[in-house]
Amino acid sequence: MALAEGKVEKLGILEEIGDSIKRKKTKVEKQTKDSIDRDKTAPFEEMKSELDASAADSRLSRMIRARLRQWLSLLACVLTIISLKAEGASVGITYLQDAVAKGAVCLDGSPPAYHFDKGSGTGVNNWIVHIEGGGWCEDVQTCLSRKKTDLGSSKLMVKQFGFSGLLSGQQKSNPDFYNWNRIKVRYCDGSSFTGDAADPANNLFFRGHRIFEAIVADLLAKGMKNAKNAILSGCSAGGLAAILNCDRFRDLLPATTKVKCLSDAGFFIHAKDVSGGQHIENFYSQVAKLHGSVRNLPASCTSRMGAKPELCFFPQYVVQTMKTPIFFVNSAYDSWQIKNILAPSAADKSKAWKNCKLDLKKCTPAQLKVIQDYRTTFLLAINRAGVLSSPTKGMFIDSCYAHCQIGKQITWSSDSSPVVGNMKIAKAFGDWYYERSPLRKLDCPYPCNPTCPKVDSESGLDV
Repeated sequence: MALAEGKVEKLGILEEIGDSIKRKKTKVEKQTKDSIDRDKTAPFEEMKSELDASAADSRLSRMIRARLRQWLSLLACVLTIISLKAEGASVGITYLQDAVAKGAVCLDGSPPAYHFDKGSGTGVNNWIVHIEGGGWCEDVQTCLSRKKTDLGSSKLMVKQFGFSGLLSGQQKSNPDFYNWNRIKVRYCDGSSFTGDAADPANNLFFRGHRIFEAIVADLLAKGMKNAKNAILSGCSAGGLAAILNCDRFRDLLPATTKVKCLSDAGFFIHAKDVSGGQHIENFYSQVAKLHGSVRNLPASCTSRMGAKPELCFFPQYVVQTMKTPIFFVNSAYDSWQIKNILAPSAADKSKAWKNCKLDLKKCTPAQLKVIQDYRTTFLLAINRAGVLSSPTKGMFIDSCYAHCQIGKQITWSSDSSPVVGNMKIAKAFGDWYYERSPLRKLDCPYPCNPTCPKVDSESGLDV
């Protein structure tokens, strides 16, 4: 029994030794295989590591660039705010809540609004009422879209607005008008303040005419009734509003007030497009019909237009019989007019004019010829309106590819402002308003004027 137990014990020891050898053999084989596998995959692992590092660097680079853009954008905003404050420019909004009861409301039914910077010193009884631009809406769909923006709802308007150019409060940059009462009227009706209709089914209000009268009444109550001098001005659709409402503005103010008007980029002409069609005539006809504008267009014009009184949306027919003195700042190559009257997308299906409209340097010789002919048509319209012959009318017509030039310091009176006849816009208008000299400045044909801004940033896209 003892011998048997001894044999069993020895056999157990031998089995343990055998198992240990097997385990070590397996471990060695595995380590050898792993070593071989690592040798095979090492280059790929190194490459993957490098790619991962590169991707990480790329992500980091993108993050840095994105953060840098954010900081640069923030810096630009800060510099803009500093610049505006240096101009004394940030002006709060005023809502005319009482006007709602009179039906004087924006497209969405919200109250009209304006920004008011009070005059001081010798300018305390002088007033500038400047109307914002922003195109028009000609049918229900475009007006429904518009009322979802600040051009159709005062609910969406910014609370502070920067004043510059004609509205600047700095004597150096705006010596003739810096201390006047300066008002910027927000544009939210889509008809250049001519409409008086409504569309209850679509909850749309076309009440531009009522808005204009409500704002003037409110300003009269705030001191404009004592005005010695008053100017109604505007840019683009606001420039057109300044023309169409100029005589009405004169009638609403005291007879003792010296009243004149200023239209910037508002002399839209009645002309054919590149296809020979009447795109802009049809467009304005739609606006007038939808908004019920005809009854509020100047009667001195509509009474002469026979079956087409809506043509009195075109200044060339209105200005002929205007009583109030008016000054025109316009380009003979107005970029909005080139894009929307001469070569609108509807008349340029092949997009042959696309590049030319963005930059006149990219126009073909044939296109430039058409554009020069447009200038001729524009000047003919100015002449037939009596601007060149009337002692009460003045003009500054440059050859810049631009749209709206009195609301920005850079084009109003800075070192970079366009010059015509050795004179900038601010000096030309000031001399005309104060009757220091009769002013009719006409530039030479494009591209003769080296003082024109290189980039047009204000003109809108197709109507």
